[in-house]
Amino acid sequence: MRWSRWLGLLPILLLLGSMAHAGNQKEEELADSVRLALSRAINDARPPKPQFSEIDQRIQYLYWLGEMSERLKKKLPDAQVRIEFLETAWYEAKRAGLDPGMVLGLIQVESAFRKYALSSVSAHGYMQVMPFWTRVIGDADRSKLFNMQTNLRYGCSILRMYIDMEQGNLYLALGRYNGSRGRPEYPNAVLSAWKRWEYKDDLPIHTVSARK
Repeated sequence: MRWSRWLGLLPILLLLGSMAHAGNQKEEELADSVRLALSRAINDARPPKPQFSEIDQRIQYLYWLGEMSERLKKKLPDAQVRIEFLETAWYEAKRAGLDPGMVLGLIQVESAFRKYALSSVSAHGYMQVMPFWTRVIGDADRSKLFNMQTNLRYGCSILRMYIDMEQGNLYLALGRYNGSRGRPEYPNAVLSAWKRWEYKDDLPIHTVSARK
């Protein structure tokens, strides 16, 4: 009888174990220009394939990819999945004018690199994007937030918007991303995690362009 009770609870325990414990972005009134810019960013279908004007830049990128792959191996043991994730994270971070290491630190805090992480407030995926964003700037299909590139595109674009709204104040922007603006816990956690993913030879943002 006791064993059957535990077996009955097993699906619930597994679900709770897979849930992320991050906060949530707040739905805010956005200016039409901001909403349009975000919508365009989300719906830009160009693939995450960077190209470089100099061979040295590509070599630096490949060094970054190799170094981050080693650091991420325990979290994402499948090499193909890991490289695809890092390529996409790098591209989406640079595309939004963000440091890739900071984005990886945020993902570590938000979801611990779990693609299907789901928080208690229904934030989805790697960057714990709230479903209302798909209605505000997307096609209202929240299931797409479990797609890797879609999730990273939303997350990076939203964080970029918050940084702009906070006039470059990353501390306040991170709090806003988490729905805890003005409180220190979340920004401090991300800034601390960022140190794990720092790379001293990271490429400047202006070297990135999308392959036509």
